[in-house]
Parts: sequence; C-alpha cells; structure tokens
Amino acid sequence: MKKTSRVFLAGSLSLLLSACASQPVASAPADSQRPAEPASPSTSAAAPTVTQAPAQPQVAETVARDSAGFQAWVDAFRRRAAARGVDAGTLSSAFDSAAFQPRIIELDRRQPEFTRAIWEYLDSAVSPLRVSQGREQLATYADIGRSVEAKYGVPRTIIGAIWGVESNYGRNFGNYETIDSLATLGYDGRRSKFAEEQLYAALTILANGDIDRDRMRGSWAGAMGHTQFIPTSFLAYAVDEDGDGRRDIWGSIADVMGSTANYLKRSGWQRGQTWGREVVLPPGFDYGAADMDVRRSSAQWQAQGVRPVDSRGLPAFDSASVIAPAGAHGPAFMVGPNFRVILRYNNATSYALAVGLLSDRLAGEPGVQGDWPRTLASLSRADLKSMQRGLNRIGYGSGTPDGIMGPNTRTGIRAFQRDNGLTPDGYPTYDLLRRIQNAAN
Repeated sequence: MKKTSRVFLAGSLSLLLSACASQPVASAPADSQRPAEPASPSTSAAAPTVTQAPAQPQVAETVARDSAGFQAWVDAFRRRAAARGVDAGTLSSAFDSAAFQPRIIELDRRQPEFTRAIWEYLDSAVSPLRVSQGREQLATYADIGRSVEAKYGVPRTIIGAIWGVESNYGRNFGNYETIDSLATLGYDGRRSKFAEEQLYAALTILANGDIDRDRMRGSWAGAMGHTQFIPTSFLAYAVDEDGDGRRDIWGSIADVMGSTANYLKRSGWQRGQTWGREVVLPPGFDYGAADMDVRRSSAQWQAQGVRPVDSRGLPAFDSASVIAPAGAHGPAFMVGPNFRVILRYNNATSYALAVGLLSDRLAGEPGVQGDWPRTLASLSRADLKSMQRGLNRIGYGSGTPDGIMGPNTRTGIRAFQRDNGLTPDGYPTYDLLRRIQNAAN
C-alpha cells in the first residue's frame, strides 16, 4: 500500500453536505431559494437567563428517560441480531459503548421552512474554492485516479466531483459514530426499517474487519466516509483498491476512488460518454417536455431547435432529456444516461447537476453560461402548501398539500399556466402563487 494513498481526516458535520448527500440513492435538496431572514434578537447583558434555568432539569430528565428506553431497544436488537447469527464479539464491540444521540433525532425531524434555490446550491457546491481544492486533490492522487479511471471507465473528474460534493474532499464527512446514529434512528422508530437494515449491514462490516467501531464514522443519517456510502451500499459496492485486505473508505483514497467508481460502473455508467451539457432552447419551446421522463436522441432535440451553448456542440446521446431547473427563467441542460447514473447515487436533480458541473470545472471546461434568476424569491414550504391547496380547489389536482415540489404539483402548475396563457414551465413563483390564490378565492 502506498503511503500517500492513506489519510486520516475528521471534521465536524456539514449540514449542507449531509442534507445533500447523506446516503447514496437518497432524496436530496429541494431547488428553491430562502429569502433573507430578519436578524436574530441579540443577547445582551439584560437577557433573562434566569428564565432558562428551570428548563435544564427537564431536558436532562428527558434525555435520561430516552437513554433508558434506548438501552432497552439496543438489548432487544442484540437478541435479534444474535438470533440471526451475529457473533457475540461483534455485538459486544458494537453495542457495549452504544450511546443515545438526541441531536440525531432533532436533525431527522427537522423540516426547513425554506429550501434553497438551485443557483444558491450550485454557488456552494461548485465554488471556485471547491474547484481549486478538487484540482489539487486530483493532482495529489493522479496515479490512483488514472488507474481507477482506466479500470472502471468512470472519469476521475466525476469521482473527484462526488468526493467534493459529498464531503468537501474528506474535510466534512461527519463525526457521528455510525452504530450510535443507526441505533438512535432505529430506537426513534420513524425510520426504523431503514435503520435496522443499515445496522445489520454495519455489523457485517465490523465482523469482516474492514473498519473498527471507533473509526466507522459519518453523517447523522448513517452515511460513511469520504463519499458517503450507507452500510448496505458499502457491502454491495466498496472495493479493496489498495490491496491491503480491507475496504477502507475512511482512510484509503484508493479505496474511496475505486469504491465510488465501482458504484457508478455497476449502476450503468457508459464509458467515454459525458453526463450532459448546457443548451439553448428555441423560442416557443414546450417546457412540458423539459422532464427527465421525456427522452429523445440528440438529433431529435436538435431538429426541434435545441442548440449548443458553445463550440463544444451537443453531446451524441441516443436517449437524452432536457431539463430546465429554474423553468423558463434560467439555463437549460441536455442530459444523458450517465446523468441518470449520478441520480442513482443521490436522487436529486440539483445534486446530479452539481456533480456534472463540478466535474467539468475540474477538467478545465467552462461553468454555466446562462443567467440564473437570482432576483426571484422562492416560495417557503407554507407558501407552496398554499399553492397546492389552491390548485386542488380549482381542479388542478396536485395531491396532498405537503409543501414539497413533486411531480404532481409540477403537473398541476403546468396545466394552470397553459390554461392561463403562461409559459408552462412548472416553476413556482410568488406571482404564480397570487394568480392561483385569486383564481381559488
């Protein structure tokens, strides 16, 4: 094993990275912008700190009570795991020091009032600093990157982009002990089936000797290492690229790169093909066709007036989709099969677009050339719920109002826009909200 291929990095949890990449094949960030918030009240010397004191014993009692219930849950799970054949040594290593983590419950229950605009997300995910740091990392591990790219057919810039978006190149892959995280989620019960499945997989990882318990760390949701594999994904796709007998996505950059490339290859990555490219849409374009479910060849899109944004031309796809993440207000992209593979890693358009664009920048290609509608304030969850209720009242069924921009809501918005002489791009704005509310009242 080469000395340069192993690093040991730990960092505090980045909420952005955990939210967008808490686990491969998981839901991820929504694509709306948070309006400016009022300043928080300042804490002065006259602040009523005395009024906070009585709450402390109650909090302590709650944590103690939850800890007792957590220990009972762990004891029951240990018995179930033993019945499934997990050996006593592995169970002892995993659970003798297991501790309830109330912060994880708080993070799991958190529903943000506002979500981020895609341009705001990309500003962070594909920042100049992220690009420069990624180029440095790829240069440092150039031999490993070239070897992995040749073996798996996945460009090292794509691997580097996932590494950057998931954990800022290992700086922020989370410092929660995976066993504690998954056991806490299992005990809480909201996602117990998922948590227990991942916990059994984590026990298998410990039993295999790939990592010890103390170094098995990651996000609060149980995603681990530099490129944030959940335990079941680790068992299915992680590889021992450096040949030391262990699959170590925490310390071995060779294993990190090889495992990430193996995930993508086995998910259908097409060697030699790009993820996609920015395009210019023709006047009068039917934005109802700007959808991942609408697939045409590049030649067919070109015949409909879709043209390249620069001299690189259109990618040669047999099956391509056009997406417009900000509707008619912003840039559009033609994406192919490899974009859909990135979505297998994390099923959010914003995430896959960030990976593709960051990969391009790492390879020295230009960034987004169209303008994002940065002056548009995006809807809060409450506003989107109001829009959904209004759509339902006037016959454009958008499903149960939940404040989440899903396909039913987008379909309802497009139908309303089309019937009212608006560009049917399915993009929610405050002007559109007012129109829907006026129609519903």
